[in-house]
Amino acid sequence: MATIERESHVESPPWPARVHDWLTTVDHKKLGIMYVALAMGFLIIGGIEALLIRWQLMWPESRIFGQDTPTLFNQLFTLHGTTMVFLVGMPVLIGMANYLVPLMIGARDMAFPRLNALGLWTTLFGGLVLYLSFLTPGGPPAIGWFAYAPLTGHTFARDVGTDLWAMGLLVSGVGTIGAGVNFLATILAMRAPGMTLGKVPFFVWTILWTSVQILLAIPPLTAALIMVVLDRQLGAHFFDAANGGSPYLWQHLFWFFGHPEVYILILPVFGIISEVIPVFSRKVLFGYEFMAAATMGIAFIAMGVWAHHMYCVGLARTVDIYFAAASLLVSIPTGIKMFNWLATMYGGRIRFTAPMLFAIGFLAMFLIGGLTGIMLAVAPVDFQVSDTYFVVGHFHFTLIGGTLFGVFAGIYYWYPKVTGRMLSETLARWQFWLLLVGFLLTFGPMHVSGVLGMPRRIYTYLPDRGWDVWNQISTIGALIQAPSYLIFVWNLMASLRSGPPAGDDPWDAWTLEWATTSPPPPYNFEEVPTVRSRRPLWDFKHPDDPDWKYEG
Repeated sequence: MATIERESHVESPPWPARVHDWLTTVDHKKLGIMYVALAMGFLIIGGIEALLIRWQLMWPESRIFGQDTPTLFNQLFTLHGTTMVFLVGMPVLIGMANYLVPLMIGARDMAFPRLNALGLWTTLFGGLVLYLSFLTPGGPPAIGWFAYAPLTGHTFARDVGTDLWAMGLLVSGVGTIGAGVNFLATILAMRAPGMTLGKVPFFVWTILWTSVQILLAIPPLTAALIMVVLDRQLGAHFFDAANGGSPYLWQHLFWFFGHPEVYILILPVFGIISEVIPVFSRKVLFGYEFMAAATMGIAFIAMGVWAHHMYCVGLARTVDIYFAAASLLVSIPTGIKMFNWLATMYGGRIRFTAPMLFAIGFLAMFLIGGLTGIMLAVAPVDFQVSDTYFVVGHFHFTLIGGTLFGVFAGIYYWYPKVTGRMLSETLARWQFWLLLVGFLLTFGPMHVSGVLGMPRRIYTYLPDRGWDVWNQISTIGALIQAPSYLIFVWNLMASLRSGPPAGDDPWDAWTLEWATTSPPPPYNFEEVPTVRSRRPLWDFKHPDDPDWKYEG
């Protein structure tokens, strides 16, 4: 295995040709970059929506939008939740996997390049359909991101925005399912010679099981969205209790998707962290086999715990006990991962570079979210805090905090591979500390206000509830967070133009993506490498090092 020589410099084509090339490309690397850019664009939109929500809640009896405040607030939190889950979380991780998986397994592209391109454009089109609701008479939907029936019925929501919400998610779901099929085919059929499933990089392993969950969880949501459209447009009564339907059917179908969705978003981040921590600890990943088994366990257990979101609808006691036990069970493989990451760091020569800082930040965020998740798995506790801001705080620590910190760790780690340039470590540290402090201040107090009884989805509150100080702290935290994202965008753009040259392997890593040039050529590898261990590049660089050589 040899590092590919850089291609000779050629004059850059004119910008119309470059635009046409990007818009019509089927190259997995360009599609991956566009997926990430799409997610970052929607992250800015979702972040602005979040700031408006927090500003409205900063003072009791506030009405920042005047008389329309209740409706606009409901529309904002509907769009914010939908955007962050469907148009930020999934696209950014699918984009990173698009770019990296073929490089990490020694392939020249994804198995189905045109399906790959279709997934990107359907995801973008679905997001545009959703936000087209701003141009309709009723405006965006005001149904919450999980759209409980009967809020989606014509009696409650005659506006076109609800139809556009359902159609937008339907369209973007097609792209997500296509990505799941593509990743499975690529990982199972296109690995380099010698790379068994027991030797794949851990990020690839997590993408494999994420794809399994996508194919199991997205179709039920798609079916439920079709039922919503049929109810609204053709007079069906799937969720209409007055005509023999069941609002609980929507909740079962939605949460059968909704809880695996947590792991669709967090499993790839587990993979990112499992690549970053060993490299910057200068130690192999502790307990690879246990980590791999834990990933499989999470993927399957997570498919059977959806109704812990429904304790308060009046499920039978036996059903509550089952879902409580299953929800507590998923903490075991998750805990295995946490201890294995800490064991990897223990005794290592840790380098506190930007990727490692964000990886450690992820461990903190996910630990807080995981501990509050165990509390919510216990039905009697959930009865008390269900649909309060305690749940909002838990959800954001687990999903948003965990995902964001993990994604930033991955971007700082692989940005040199994508661009050939290094990001600024100084700006990265400013971003990290602002994000960490702001995040803790934003979502930590929500646990307190939730225990004090503050319901979610309310646009204002009375001043005698004792919630005002906690909402003010949360809003201040959100304002501290905001500059961190601006610093990140500036770091990306400035480093692209003038960042220090990275070289092909700036981190002295060991997986195959670092064996080719930075950025990689269109064909990835001139010669498909042969793999003999889980650390093929390190074995190539240090063939006689007994401490690192491992024939896995």
